[in-house]
Amino acid sequence: MAATPQDVTQLLQAWSDGDETALDRLIPLVEAELRRLAGAYMRRERQGHTLQATELVNEAFLRLVGARHVQWQDRAHFVGIAARLMRQVLVDHARTRASQKHGGAATRIPFDDARLEAAESGPDLIDLNRALDAFSSIDARRSQIVELRYFGGLTLEETAEVLHVSVETVKRDWRLAKLWLLRELNGGKHLSRPERQR
Repeated sequence: MAATPQDVTQLLQAWSDGDETALDRLIPLVEAELRRLAGAYMRRERQGHTLQATELVNEAFLRLVGARHVQWQDRAHFVGIAARLMRQVLVDHARTRASQKHGGAATRIPFDDARLEAAESGPDLIDLNRALDAFSSIDARRSQIVELRYFGGLTLEETAEVLHVSVETVKRDWRLAKLWLLRELNGGKHLSRPERQR
């Protein structure tokens, strides 16, 4: 019998409460989710990337284990944290490679929006991460939507589940978040608060 989201939630909460056996039971239930997230991330990376999806899963999982202090709410919360950790792993990897090249170009990734597809190259991963961090301080929910949709590869419906909002809210926020980030990545002069619509 397949595990339900409630099973995952119960194990996450038991693990947070100190039950070491809960982690052993949790791993097989979330491994496929982590692999799916890693696959979505790696599809956005350049060919020949030195980090493989399995390594991304392993590194993210090590960081998840280190995040014991997190009071897990549910499976959706877990997916959101895992997506953020995978982004951090990739950004750390890009920074290391850039520093090894003595300031050479960092990894370039295409942003899945028509305006950027027409550009000569996609945004630098480190620049995108910096912009997303800045955006997070202005609009946390929309920043999470970018993280889950763009980096995590989640569908509109999955993103709505993770954030406990409607699919229509995700659609609207996704559109506005992309516009803000595109402006920022194209040299926007100031950080204005995106129009807040609920």
